[in-house]
Amino acid sequence: MTAMLIENAVGIFTGLPGAAMRATGAVRIRDGVIAEIGALEPQPDEQRLDARGCVIYPGLISTHHHMFQSVMKGVAAGINLPLAGWLRAAPYRLWSKLDEEALAVAAKIALSELLLSGTTTAADHHYLFSDTFRFDPAHVIFEVARSLGIRLVFCRGGATKDRHMNADDFPPLPVETLDSMLKSVEACAQRFHDPSPRSLTRVALAPTTPTWSLDPGELKEVIAAARRIKLRLHSHLSETADYVDFCLTVHGKRPVEWLADHDWLGPDIWFAHLVHLDPGEVEMLASTGTGMAHCPQSNCRLGSGVAPADHMARLGGAVSLGVDGAASNEAADMISEMHSCWHTHRAVKGAHAVTAEDVVHWATAGGARVLGFPEIGTLAPGQQADIAIFDLNQPRHFGMHDPMIAPVTCAGSAHVRYLLVGGRIVVEDGAIPGLDIAKLRSDALRVVERMAA
Repeated sequence: MTAMLIENAVGIFTGLPGAAMRATGAVRIRDGVIAEIGALEPQPDEQRLDARGCVIYPGLISTHHHMFQSVMKGVAAGINLPLAGWLRAAPYRLWSKLDEEALAVAAKIALSELLLSGTTTAADHHYLFSDTFRFDPAHVIFEVARSLGIRLVFCRGGATKDRHMNADDFPPLPVETLDSMLKSVEACAQRFHDPSPRSLTRVALAPTTPTWSLDPGELKEVIAAARRIKLRLHSHLSETADYVDFCLTVHGKRPVEWLADHDWLGPDIWFAHLVHLDPGEVEMLASTGTGMAHCPQSNCRLGSGVAPADHMARLGGAVSLGVDGAASNEAADMISEMHSCWHTHRAVKGAHAVTAEDVVHWATAGGARVLGFPEIGTLAPGQQADIAIFDLNQPRHFGMHDPMIAPVTCAGSAHVRYLLVGGRIVVEDGAIPGLDIAKLRSDALRVVERMAA
C-alpha cells in the first residue's frame, strides 16, 4: 500500500459545502485515496510532500474541450469572426488536414496545458470520424491521456446529416448513418469505458448538435441507445441566438423545451455553452439535473454572450466549467478559464453575481457532478486523491489577504508544485515528468506549417 502526507500548506479548499469548504492541516493518502485531513503527524512509511507556501485544491475538471483544435490556435481568417464564420474559417476548413500525428500532437498540447493548470480530469468532445482516416481518433487521444496520467472522458461525437456550412475551399464535414454511429460508440465503450470509481477512461455519446447534426426522428433513438449501454450524453446547445431562432422557426419551441419532448434532459446529460436560455429553460435544466459545461472564454472570444450559469447554480443546477477548443480559446487552461468566469459575470451582472468560491466549486465538485464522478471533485476521506497544489511564491500572489482564492483572482500562469491523480504525481514543480517540452513545441510548429501550407 502506498502512503503519502501533504503537509505545511497555507490552507485546503475542500470543495465541500458551507463552512467545511475550507480546512487546515495536512492530507493523508493511502493507496490513492484520501484517508485523513487535519492536524496529522507524519508516519514512518509515508512519502512527504512539502506544500509550504501553497494552497491545496481538488484537481480541476474541464467538462468540454475539442483537443484537435490545439493545432488551430489563432487562425487569422477566423480570429475576429463570430461562431458561424469562425467555424468555416478555422476547424471546418482545416479538419481534413488532421492526420494521426497532428491529432496526437494536438492532444498532447491540450492535455499538457490542462495538467500544468491543475486539471486532473478532462472531457474531450471529438466529432470528426471520416472514412478517409487511417487511424482511430479515440485510440490516439486515449493513448496520449494514458501517457500523461490524466483522467479522460472521450465524448464520441459525429453527425448523421450535413450542416450545409461547407464551401469550395474545404472538403465536406464527415457524416455517418445513425446505425454506424451507434455501433461505433458501443465498440468504443467496450474498449475504453471503465465505470469503476478509480476509472481513468470513460466514454460518452456526443452528437455534435441535436439541432443540426441529427434528424429529429433520431433523437429518441440516440438517448435510448446511450441509456441502454449506460453512457452519458453530451452535445452543444444554445451557443448563439441562431440555435434559438432555428428551433423556434423549425420546431416552434425553444431548444430546451424541444429537447424535453425527446427525453434529452436528465442528470446523465450535459450540454456545452447554453448561453441563450430564457428563465423557464434554466428552471427546466436545474430541476432535471441536466448539466451545463460553461465556457466563458470561448463565448467571449466569439462574441456569443454570457451563459446564465449563476442563475442555474442558484437553483441547484449542475454547473461546471470547460475550456472549449483552443481554436476559439487560445488560453485553454483552467486557471485562465476560472479567472475569466469570475470577471465576466461580474462585469455584466454586477459585483455580487459570482464569487471566487462559486467558480472553484464549478471547476471541481460541479465538474464531478456533471461527468458522473462522485469520487472526485472534493477533498474528504474516502475520495480519490485528485489534488492540485498551487505554489503562491510568485509576485502576483504577494500581498493577498485571502491566499485561498489566489489561483482564481490573481490568474496568470499557474505554478503547480504537485498535481496528483489517484495519488500518483503527474506534475512536479511545474513540469510533467517525462514530457519533452522542446520536442512538443517543435512537433507543433511542424504540424502547423503543414496544415497552413
